[in-house]
Amino acid sequence: MVATQGRKTTVEVPPLENGDHLTRIEFERRYATMPAHIKAELIEGVVYLPAAVRIRKHAQPHHDLITWTGVYRALTPGVMGCDNATVRLDADNEPQPDILLRIEKGGQSRISEDDYLEGAPELAVEIAASSASYDLHDKKNAYRRNGVQEYVVWEANNQRINWFSLQAGEYVSLEPDEKGILRSQVFPGLWLDVQAFVTGDMNQVLETLRVGINSQAHQDFVKKLS
Repeated sequence: MVATQGRKTTVEVPPLENGDHLTRIEFERRYATMPAHIKAELIEGVVYLPAAVRIRKHAQPHHDLITWTGVYRALTPGVMGCDNATVRLDADNEPQPDILLRIEKGGQSRISEDDYLEGAPELAVEIAASSASYDLHDKKNAYRRNGVQEYVVWEANNQRINWFSLQAGEYVSLEPDEKGILRSQVFPGLWLDVQAFVTGDMNQVLETLRVGINSQAHQDFVKKLS
């Protein structure tokens, strides 16, 4: 409220608009006034308001990736999984990754007093329409610069999984092994059968994950976390 010659006038908070250039603090101020169903991200100081979500290109693969990471989280005490959580990365970046995994104790991030994640989660997962998406450009660069150790992107149009591992400050693409399996470098046992995921064979995706979770590397990881 601002006093003007004995009167009080309300200072309206402008709504978020796609393409706005804002600081993270101003972004949060405007975001707090938006309807609850609106999802917004601040990437390299620019506001992004995603379009309506399609079933086969986003919602279904999102659900399948949540199932995959959710089972891993359930069987890996000390690891937290989140869906569409706001992440305060730095002064110009506040993304909402579709999925993230973080190490609860001794990891890179923390939960703030107002219940947001601050700092980089160890792994972020995004569903992107294509390689032209900002998920594979500005957002990828923001994740890399802030130390997100692994970044997984499902390209819906190309039916392709991109799995990036942070090595010496740069993202390097991980390649599937001879069995077509991608293996996390940060979360031992988090294995993904690429072809099974592409074809929607979630039974095989979860069977491959089960083998990874039963590995000695995963057992050692759980002991380390505890």
